[in-house]
Amino acid sequence: MRVVLQRVLEASVATVEKAPDLTVNRKICGKIESGLLVLAGFEADDSEADLDWMAGKIVRLRLFADENGVMNRSVVEAGGEILAVSQFTLYASVKKGNRPSWSRAARGEVSQPLFDQFVAKLSAALGRPVPTGVFGADMAVSLVNDGPVTLTIDSKSPE
Repeated sequence: MRVVLQRVLEASVATVEKAPDLTVNRKICGKIESGLLVLAGFEADDSEADLDWMAGKIVRLRLFADENGVMNRSVVEAGGEILAVSQFTLYASVKKGNRPSWSRAARGEVSQPLFDQFVAKLSAALGRPVPTGVFGADMAVSLVNDGPVTLTIDSKSPE
């Protein structure tokens, strides 16, 4: 499992529908104020242990300022929110040629249940519901990055 984690002042995700006349309709399906935007990708061999580790790591990371301005508080301690978006392109391989390959990314029938379980674990650890995008849909993600603070985390190579 791999995530890109961004501390945000606000973030939202909307489904995107493109009409034949080239108009674009966006419908917001998830929105948060201050907190974390989590873009999550999965491999076929990801397990519940990967989901548990990642959810726990995300809610415990000290990425929010304390009273002295030091990043010393977790999203839970800061009272922040989490927005989760499934992102299979995190497993892009660009080793050969110029067209990315996503062969390492889990197929939808594997990754959707993993994503749903991951969101449930995040919600339980955070103590509140975690809004999401629509799995498999074309989406537009908007955010105001805070800091900026952006991390990449991989459950197979925890650093």
